[in-house]
Amino acid sequence: SRRDPDYVPRALDTQALETARQAGSLPAQVQEVLEKLGQGSLAPAAFQIGSVIFANKPGDGSAREQAASCQRVLGGCANLCAEFATKRYRSNVVNWGMLPFQAAGVKDWNIQPGDQLWIPGVRAALEGDAETLNATLIQNGTEQAITLSLPNLTREERDIILSGCLINYYNAEA
Repeated sequence: SRRDPDYVPRALDTQALETARQAGSLPAQVQEVLEKLGQGSLAPAAFQIGSVIFANKPGDGSAREQAASCQRVLGGCANLCAEFATKRYRSNVVNWGMLPFQAAGVKDWNIQPGDQLWIPGVRAALEGDAETLNATLIQNGTEQAITLSLPNLTREERDIILSGCLINYYNAEA
């Protein structure tokens, strides 16, 4: 919130879009993005909407234990960075059921608040052993093909994310 004071309201707006999607409706702004991507006929149950935190090297502050949980409560679904500052923060992201994406060229993409990512095939990648996903970064109406990676994601970490969080993962085992 220090770097982006509008993060919380924007994350809550994104969370409201996801709530509408879960209820089976697609707000006009979501339908517009889907049509631009050639996905206009996609059923609401076929995808998820969430906010993404972008930082060059997240997870080095004293609040790293709380940061991932706060992001998830606000509807966060992923982190995108060049690298994680600590293994602990990356683990927190995974344990809260979010995707720990990395990308080599991310520093050059000039990602700004409000930019959008379309990442198809996430579930299949997690169910399998894919370490890279093709995605589309939408900035000011312009689309750019990008590659995201999930390096060194273990089978257990994949299952935690697929379960939604570590608590759900353990609950399913019980």
